[in-house]
Amino acid sequence: MDLMSWISRMSTGCIVTLQLFIATIVFSIPFGLILTFLYTSKSRVLNKVIGFYILILRGTPLLLQIFFVWFGLPFIPGIGKYLTISDRFTAGAVAFIFNYALNYAAYFAEIFRGGLLSVDKGQYEAAKVLGISEMQTKFKIVMPQMFRISLPAVANETIILLKDTALVSTIGLADLLDVTKEIVNTSTNVSAYAVAAVFYLALSYVLSILFKKLEGKFSF
Repeated sequence: MDLMSWISRMSTGCIVTLQLFIATIVFSIPFGLILTFLYTSKSRVLNKVIGFYILILRGTPLLLQIFFVWFGLPFIPGIGKYLTISDRFTAGAVAFIFNYALNYAAYFAEIFRGGLLSVDKGQYEAAKVLGISEMQTKFKIVMPQMFRISLPAVANETIILLKDTALVSTIGLADLLDVTKEIVNTSTNVSAYAVAAVFYLALSYVLSILFKKLEGKFSF
C-alpha cells in the first residue's frame, strides 16, 4: 500500500477525530463555566456537590470512564434498555462525547476557577462603589480577565483533549488511530504510525496558532 493511499484513508479517520473533538469542546467548555460559577457560589451544598463531581471525574482513569459508559450503562436495571443505541458508530460517538464532555468539563471548571480566584478582589468593591450591578461586574469586568488568565491552561487542556480522542479506538470507532492500526495490520508496515503522528502534530500546531491569536486579543 502506497503513501498516498495511507493518507487518503487516514484523512477519513482524521475527520472523525475532528468531529468528536469539536463536539466535545462545544459541550465541555460551557458546562465547565457553569460548574465554575456553581462551585464558587455561596451555597455550601453546591460547593460540596460540584467538588465531589470534580473529584470523581478527575480521580478516575478516562479509559475506565469510557468503558463504564460504553459497556456499563446498558446493563443498569430499569433504564439500561433505554440507553442502548443499535447503530455502533452513533452509540460510540454518543458515549465518547457524553463521557468526554463530562470529564473535560471538570478540568475546565478547575482551570476557570483558578482564573476567577486570580482576579483582584478590589475590582468587585470598586465596581460596587461605582454602582455597577453584580451581574455586570461578573460578565463585563471579571469574566474577560478570567478568560485571559485561564487561556494558556485552556489551550494546553484542549490540545490534550485532541490527542485523547485516540482512546475512542478502544471501542471500535474509526478515528485516525483506529484507521492507522488497520493499515498497520494489513500492510505489516509500522511506518504508518509515523504518518499518523504527523496528522496529530499538524492538528496540534493549528490549535496552538489559534490560541496564540486568542491570547493576543485578550492581552490588555
